[in-house]
Amino acid sequence: MSPTLRERLLSQSLAGRFDLFLGIGAGLAILGTIFFVQSLLASPASADRAWQVFHVNWIYFTGLSAGGVAFAAVQKVTNAKWSGMIIRFAEALVAFLPVSLLGLVLIFTLGYQSVYGPMQGALHELQHAKAVWLSHGFMFARLGLGLLALTVVGWKLVWADMTPDMAAVQRGAADERRLRYERWSSGYDGSPTSAIAQEDRIHRLAPAYVVLYAYVLTLVGFDGIMALQPHWFSNLLGGFIFMGAFLGAHMLLALLMIHGGAHLGVADLISPKQRHDLGKLCFGFTVFWTYLMWAQFLVIWYGNLPEETGFVFARLWGHWLPIGVAVGWGMFLIPFFGLLGVQPKKIRAVLGFFATISLLALWLERYLLVMPSVSVLPGPALGIPEAGPTLLFLGLFLLCYAFFGRTFPMISPRLAEITLNRERGHTTVGAEFDHEEGPGDYVRDELLERRSRPR
Repeated sequence: MSPTLRERLLSQSLAGRFDLFLGIGAGLAILGTIFFVQSLLASPASADRAWQVFHVNWIYFTGLSAGGVAFAAVQKVTNAKWSGMIIRFAEALVAFLPVSLLGLVLIFTLGYQSVYGPMQGALHELQHAKAVWLSHGFMFARLGLGLLALTVVGWKLVWADMTPDMAAVQRGAADERRLRYERWSSGYDGSPTSAIAQEDRIHRLAPAYVVLYAYVLTLVGFDGIMALQPHWFSNLLGGFIFMGAFLGAHMLLALLMIHGGAHLGVADLISPKQRHDLGKLCFGFTVFWTYLMWAQFLVIWYGNLPEETGFVFARLWGHWLPIGVAVGWGMFLIPFFGLLGVQPKKIRAVLGFFATISLLALWLERYLLVMPSVSVLPGPALGIPEAGPTLLFLGLFLLCYAFFGRTFPMISPRLAEITLNRERGHTTVGAEFDHEEGPGDYVRDELLERRSRPR
């Protein structure tokens, strides 16, 4: 790797300010707090609507943040080499997990009656074991401990991956930041032995996080969605929820890659080939989401049991039907046909457009899974009670990301070098080897081969 390119990676990794995220996030968080508090004070019905949408957003944003770290963990488990330029954009989503823990506490204290009141009223009709399983204390304990474990392991994984980078970039950091990096990376000396030990630590934490992610997000699906309608149950719902969040994390990463590359000044090092690789994952998990949805729907349809069909019927009939149709179009039909070809995955604007559609549809899907079970209204509602918690969560999400980006290196020079080294020379590879890529789909060789000028 040429000295000039390495120096550029080292310097640009510290260039993140994310002022746009900081400003918009602060504004949305303040406005959302005002609307949320106003809704809580307006009337009991308004407060119930606000807490119910608070719960929807908690499920949605918890899934995105946990799914982003799961993306990074899967890259480590599989020893992936293509994602070195963009992996830190996904790892930065770990910053929201502590806020998610706080949101869980608020739901199970101040908002519990608004969200879980109907379920509590039905507990006396259930078997004793199921009533105990759905009790306030037991549910809060398992969700809280699970999410706490996910947060701790997620932070440990991201921290282990950032430690060599903080050691590498500390010389170019400002005084206060350099001192922090020196302190945070004090146990890492850059020697081969230290590097091997660090990689071993990463490869122990990554599979542990993947398992925890599947388990905890399954609990979120069971306790955050299925428990709201306690007579209905589905063993597939947990997998549906954590894979939907995993899909959302890939779509979100596509947007963060586009913005982050331009913001850090490394857009020319994130090649169409890298975008194509991420786009293929977005497309593949879109198909897999549809497979899980259809697998769930099909067995309920042909089983035709009242305790199962009621859950689906309530969401695909009457006033809720337009939301269900929008979910089908936004989660499957639009991104499927939009990302079916090769070129749409490589073009920033096109990939970003379909990623945005998918993320909006995923929010509607979470909304549709929750609201018919708890709302006293005959259909969806849109007003201040719904806007408040949604803006609040979006604002906090952007703020957490901005604070992470302003604190830690947003490019991993060592991982970026691995990715870019694998693109070296590909512009001369014949079409028989890379039938989906052309010479213009890789980082230009002059960017990789340039040498420092003698002083």
